[in-house]
Amino acid sequence: MSPGPERVIAPAPSPEVVRELAPAGEVRAAINFGNPVLAQRDPATGAPRGVSVDLAHELGRRLGVGVRLVNFDAAGKVFAALSDGAWDVAFLARDPARATEILFTAPYVIIEGTYLVRDGAPFHAVGDLDHPGVRIAVGKGAAYDLYLSRTLKHASLVRSETSAGAVELFLDSALEAAAGVKNPLAEYARTHAGLRVIDGCFTVIEQAMGTPRGRAHGARYLQSFIEELKGDGFVAAALECSGQRDAAIAPPSGVSDL
Repeated sequence: MSPGPERVIAPAPSPEVVRELAPAGEVRAAINFGNPVLAQRDPATGAPRGVSVDLAHELGRRLGVGVRLVNFDAAGKVFAALSDGAWDVAFLARDPARATEILFTAPYVIIEGTYLVRDGAPFHAVGDLDHPGVRIAVGKGAAYDLYLSRTLKHASLVRSETSAGAVELFLDSALEAAAGVKNPLAEYARTHAGLRVIDGCFTVIEQAMGTPRGRAHGARYLQSFIEELKGDGFVAAALECSGQRDAAIAPPSGVSDL
């Protein structure tokens, strides 16, 4: 049996790493509440929680600086805010369109993108929806919006400002489907009669950490940081603590994949 991958231990952050990831003396971490697998509001206090919140605070602890959470309700808005210099690290799905401006780590969580449809809809596999006349609601700028924009040949996309809003748009406008992250769509279908989630997925969404391009020292540190926390159980514990037990932890990637 071949040995498994060697466990990665992040080095102590250098002064260059601290300057790049906390240029204002604190880490400004973009938190996307549009993806409930990554971040949620505590139902009792309203405080941010979730795996991305825990990772941001652990990063600040290791850098020896404070953490300021910069909150967003959609991934597309996180990406748009990059042009304003609003954040130093973000938790987004890796996508070629985003990688032109963001240096991503390897993924730490893998989730599936699929469709929510009505019980009586004639769709039973993800490929059934790519036909003329099929209208699919999506959250503007979400990872699955970017993917479907590249891959759908016949169906059309109807965009809402947020991923949660895509489900409302699907229902209110009598569209044929809503696209989104499988786990919250499945939970919605369980609690709302007359809806179901299509079996399978149209894409696997790789959730990663990222920092703006031009911060190479910081990006390399984030790669080793995320690999260590995948390997030592930190990511798994954060998902468990926030109730995201169905999310899959990404496999080890090492430090040379950045």
